[in-house]
Order: sequence, then structure tokens, then C-alpha cells
Amino acid sequence: MKFKLGLIWRILIAIGLAIGLGMLLPAIHEGFAHWFVRLAATFNMLFGGFLNFIVPLIIIAFIAPSIAKLGKGSGKLLGLSAAFAYASTIIAGLIAYFTATTILPNFIHGSTDTSIAEGARAAGKAFFEMEMDPIMGVMSALLLAFVLGIGMAAINGKSMQSFFDELNLIIEKVISVIIIPLLPFHIFGIFLNMTYTGEVANVLSVFIFVFVMIIILHLVMLTLQYTVAGTLSRRNPFVLMKTMAPAYMTAIGTQSSAATIPVTLRQAKKTGASERVTNFTVPLFATIHLSGSTITIVSCSIGVMLMNGMDISFGSYLQFIFMLGVTMIAAPGVPGGAVVAATGLLSTMLGFSDAMVALMIALYMAQDSFGTATNVTGDGALAMIVDRFTKKV
Repeated sequence: MKFKLGLIWRILIAIGLAIGLGMLLPAIHEGFAHWFVRLAATFNMLFGGFLNFIVPLIIIAFIAPSIAKLGKGSGKLLGLSAAFAYASTIIAGLIAYFTATTILPNFIHGSTDTSIAEGARAAGKAFFEMEMDPIMGVMSALLLAFVLGIGMAAINGKSMQSFFDELNLIIEKVISVIIIPLLPFHIFGIFLNMTYTGEVANVLSVFIFVFVMIIILHLVMLTLQYTVAGTLSRRNPFVLMKTMAPAYMTAIGTQSSAATIPVTLRQAKKTGASERVTNFTVPLFATIHLSGSTITIVSCSIGVMLMNGMDISFGSYLQFIFMLGVTMIAAPGVPGGAVVAATGLLSTMLGFSDAMVALMIALYMAQDSFGTATNVTGDGALAMIVDRFTKKV
């Protein structure tokens, strides 16, 4: 039996090795240590450039065919499902924003003179620079995806749908075969730089605190979702949450909403929602409802910005959360897919550098399975809410 190490464990090993080497190498040979840090920085430059290049393609390849397929659904049921999923995602983002901006500044103190990310970059400058400009900006990719998706749904464009299905498979292959396997090396380079510059202790303390806060926010969001569902159906919300617990535990193991659909579907039917609604909404919500992932991305991004002494305004974050709710549709069904899809928004709307994006990915991946578990467990609550409203339709 072949043993396969999970992504989160590979990332944790990469962080541990980076910290160990970052402290050990300078003591052995300063010149070699500096060369090794620059080598890691060169890899990070190449990987970061490729990631920036691929993000618009991810958005187009996943959002356009998703919208086209949504357009074939049964109108009112589809409309209600999409509206509740989007509202749940936005509410999750707002809860995360207000909680993180209230709590985290008391524990995270960044330097406004030299940020952690930029300090790490200065310590290990790449041997050379290579431009990998994306074919278009993130907003252009989103607009194009919507135009093409709505157009394919309107004309029932089977040829274009087939093309985008294949493009979807190609991009998903790029993510699962290239980006996800190389992520630990990218994070290794960032943490090697931070250890070399003496910033790693501050970052690790932030990791632990943000992790605990996010898990609590996940539970708060699930309680809110099931309180609404339980009130509408006149059932105990905590009994409903217990019913959906197998889906939660399965998602922790698979780290994939799509892979958990059979269990989510089975448990959602046990909550009392009709089979007609659960059969339609559960697979749909696995694609468009990511409240847990949104909580994680918003919380982690605020933590990274505070570490780097950046200003956080509600206006810019409100726009980011609204766009994130749409971009999450482009999250591929692989571990870490949500944060990969969101990297474009982090760069364009919040001003993240490549080093900050790498920090963000490391923070996110530390609890990706819990975010996915929150997503799928919340799907059961939304299925009950949609069922309650469609009985009158």
C-alpha cells in the first residue's frame, strides 16, 4: 500500500525545514546561507509569476461553464438557492471582518517602516527576474466569464460548453499537478527568508491565534445558519447540526466539498428537507456556497495585512467580500482551491505582494479542511431554508 502525505502535512514539514535551515545555515556558513536563500527566492519569483498568470484562466475556466450550467436549472429554485448561498457567503465575510478587525489588532503589531513580507524579499533577492504577465486582469476575467457563461446559457451553446468543459479539466490539471504540489516549496522559500531575517517567531504566533479565532467563527456561522433553518422548520438547531456531523467529519478528511456530496446529500435528507430540493441544492451549494472558506480568507488576509503594517478600511474590504462571494464559484474542487482562486483579488483589491500571498496561502492551508467542513455542513441548513421557501412557490 502506497503511503501518500497530505498537503497540510507537506506544508507543515516545509515550514519546519525552513525554520530549521534558516537558523542552522548562517551558523555553518554565512555565504552559503545567503546563496541558498537567494535560490529559494528565485524559485518563489518563478512560481509567483506563474500563479499570477494562471489566476485569470482559473476564473474563466471555472466560472463561465458553471454559470452556463446554472442557467439550465429550474428558474425559481435556482434563483432562491443562488441568492441564499451568496447571502450566506457575504454574511460570513462580514462577520469575519468585524471580528478580525476588533480582536486581531490587539495581538498583531506590524511595522509600518519595513513589512515582514518586504523584509523577507530584501533578504533573498532572486538571481534574475522574469516577467509572466497574465493575459488579462482579474476584473476583466470575471466580466468575460459572466458574459460567456450567460451567453452559453441563453443560446444553449453546446460547442462552447464542450470547449469550456475541456478547458476546465486542463486548468484543474494544472492546479492539481503543478500548483498544489509546488505550494510547499513556495512556502518553504518564504519561511526560509523570514527565519533568515528573524521575523518567523512573530509570524508563527499569529498563525496560532488566527487559527483558533477562525475555528470559533466557523462554529458561530454554523450556529447562525442552523438557528435560521431550525426557526423556519420549528426544529432544534443543535439536533440538526448533530444530524449533519457526518458530513462535517467527512469533509475534514477529504478537504473537498465535491467529494463529500454523497454524505452531505444523505444527511441533508435526514434533516427533513424534501428530496426534490436536496437533490438539486446540495450539488449546487458544493460549488457556490463557501461561507467557511470566506471566513478563513477574510480573517487570514486581515492578519497578514496587520503583520505588514497596512491600513484596513471597511470600504475596500466590503468590495473585496462582495467580489470574493462571486470568485469563490471559481474555486476548484482540490485542497487549497479556494485560496488559489482568490489570489487575484488579494493582489488587485488589497495590494498583496507575492510574499504576502504566500503567507496567506500558508495561513489558509493550516485549516483548509475545517473551512471545507463548515461549507458542506452549512449546505444542509441552506437546503432546509430553500425547501421552506419553495413550498410556497
